[in-house]
Amino acid sequence: MLKNPELSIIIPAYNERNVLPICYSKVFYVMEKLEKTYEIIFIDDGSKDGSADYLAGLAKQNNPVKVIYLSRNFGKEAALTAGIEYASGDAVVILDADLQDPPELIPDMLKTWKEKNVDVVLMRRRTRAGETATKRLTAFLYYRLLNNLSDFDIMNDTGDFRLMSRRAVDALKQLPERNRYMKGLFSWIGMDTTIIEYDRKARVAGEVQNNYPSLFRLAVQGITSFSVAPLRLAMIIGVIVAGFGTIFGLWIIFKALLFGDPVQGYPSTIAIITFLGGTQLFTIGILGEYVGKIYIESKQRPNYLIKKILDSECEKSSNST
Repeated sequence: MLKNPELSIIIPAYNERNVLPICYSKVFYVMEKLEKTYEIIFIDDGSKDGSADYLAGLAKQNNPVKVIYLSRNFGKEAALTAGIEYASGDAVVILDADLQDPPELIPDMLKTWKEKNVDVVLMRRRTRAGETATKRLTAFLYYRLLNNLSDFDIMNDTGDFRLMSRRAVDALKQLPERNRYMKGLFSWIGMDTTIIEYDRKARVAGEVQNNYPSLFRLAVQGITSFSVAPLRLAMIIGVIVAGFGTIFGLWIIFKALLFGDPVQGYPSTIAIITFLGGTQLFTIGILGEYVGKIYIESKQRPNYLIKKILDSECEKSSNST
């Protein structure tokens, strides 16, 4: 494995055995044509489908491949963090193993990086093949909501696919938080950025790993990691509900004193209690999300644990985090 390659390519993988041979062959073909020194870093995030064995075979061959085996499935954000911390190239490209983000665009990314002298070449999706209309719509709405709520710009319609300079990578490595939403962290560091638009392809093989519950958890993670707007929303709802309750109470007293109207009993009471109970549970849930983040951060657990690292030169066991 080269000590200081010109380019590091980070590919997180979890149960991607069917697509890994295609992914590796495409990346290898693209990089060999470029004639630049490079390394391909696969992060096996606790796969259970044979991906680990296949990657071990790649790493033991005379190839510029390094495989980082995490001790269990820590999630994509942790796997990306591991790849970034172990990448040694002058530039780093993040690529999904499913090839929805085509490796054939890497030469254009490198060319743009050199010509425009920027720290980040960001790949923005023009189209999203192989995705349902519901998923495209929810992604469209979510990215715009996140950008409006956050205190800094998070680019719409982008994923992890990007090229970063060594300066941008070193800046990312300074961020110690445990609740990691990488798309937000990529934007938080700032740095000079240019954009290339591309058409995202359908998955080449295998099954989609993210279902709607996991995507919802990731969406909540993104919003609560980079904005306190939900807390402000809870406060505003509380003020509105309190004001409504006060006005309604005064109206009931006014009618009883002036017109002798009897106070409506059971139905109105149940309706008000139900409304207030739901509002309280909603705001407590928002508070709980932030308190939970504080709790996780306070324990200072590592983002991941490494079982071993393989490359063509050596095999190492490690507990690095």
